[in-house]
Amino acid sequence: MSRKHEQLSESLAHVVTSSEYSFAIRNFLDRFTANPDPTLLMEEPALLAHTLDDGGYADAFAASTVSYLCQVHGFDAPSWVNAKCRMMPVPHFAAKSPAMKAILLQESPAAFRVRNLFVSANALSRA
Repeated sequence: MSRKHEQLSESLAHVVTSSEYSFAIRNFLDRFTANPDPTLLMEEPALLAHTLDDGGYADAFAASTVSYLCQVHGFDAPSWVNAKCRMMPVPHFAAKSPAMKAILLQESPAAFRVRNLFVSANALSRA
């Protein structure tokens, strides 16, 4: 499959660092935004919690991202996004200050909130 039509699972398959994860997600979002296709979201990516030692953040973020993209584009979300291993055991905030945490609690998209991730409303926006 060409990189243009690479599934999220393929994009994340060789990730071994947090910076590689961030780069892979951003690149996938750019490609998906240019050509939204639900088949690119269906295959479950391998879990990265042990590889990245991030407490499951990357796994929850991937599920939140897919759930959000499906909601925005009117696609049925794949069942893997609802797996317990794709949810943070404790709340994780994209900001540390109490004032920012309060804002994130209010504006975080539902697809992220249900997985205990609190991000800005435009967390997936790409310039």
